Amino acid sequence: MRIDVVGRDVRVTDNIREHAESKGSKLPKYFDGTQLVTFTISKEDPVKYHVECVVDVEKHDDFIAQADDADILAAIDQAVHKAARQLTEFKERLKSNR
Repeated sequence: MRIDVVGRDVRVTDNIREHAESKGSKLPKYFDGTQLVTFTISKEDPVKYHVECVVDVEKHDDFIAQADDADILAAIDQAVHKAARQLTEFKERLKSNR
């Protein structure tokens, strides 16, 4: 699985990249078909960061989770939490339909 971290008007440091990669690497445990996780970090306000987490899975549209926070790392955590919830709900729907 590949994890990309992209910064828009934000410099992505090694610390931010490592944090995003460590959090993103936990997403396949919620759904095995995870192929790619892309974090897009941008600065909306002078004090607020916007993080978009796009999870590409097999045989389904991408899952998109967004979070805003004053701290980049907290915004990444929130976005990963939302994406994990989406993947869990999708997996439960697949199980119940069978």
